[in-house]
Amino acid sequence: MKKILVSECLYGGRAVRYDGADIRETDPRFLRWKAEGRLLPVCPEVFGGLTTPRPAAQRVGDRVRTESGKDVTREYAAGAAEALRLAREHAVAFAILKQGSPSCGSKYIHDGTFSGLKKKGQGLTAEYLRNAGFTVLGEEDLDEAARLLADGDGD
Repeated sequence: MKKILVSECLYGGRAVRYDGADIRETDPRFLRWKAEGRLLPVCPEVFGGLTTPRPAAQRVGDRVRTESGKDVTREYAAGAAEALRLAREHAVAFAILKQGSPSCGSKYIHDGTFSGLKKKGQGLTAEYLRNAGFTVLGEEDLDEAARLLADGDGD
C-alpha cells in the first residue's frame, strides 16, 4: 500500500500550526486513509526547527519572512528538504498539503503583505516535492486524490 504525504496540521493529533490551531481534515475518505495507515504526516516548519506557536510567516519570492521581517527561509528550506527525503524514503504516491502555507501551499499562498490576501503560488515544500516529480494536491483536492488511488497510483 502506497503512502500519502500529508500536512500534519491536517492529520491532527499534535499542535504544529503556527498559531497552534486545530484544523484537522474530517472528510470520511481522509479519515479512512488515516485509519488504514496510508497517511504519512509531516510538518516542514517543525522539521526545520521552528516552535509552535511561532510568528506567522509568508513567502515573498524565494524568501520566507515573518511580519517583523525576520528571514526564516533557512528553517523552511530545511523542513522542505526533510519532507522530500521522507517522501522519497516512503515512495509516496502523492502529497496532500495545507493551502495558503509558505511551506505547503500548492495552489495559493499569502501574498507577503500580512493583510490576509492570497495569490497564486506555492510554498517551499510543495515546490521541492513538485521539482522532484511528486504530485502535490491541496486539502480541497480529495476527489482527485481518491481518483489517483482508484486508478492504482496509490496502491
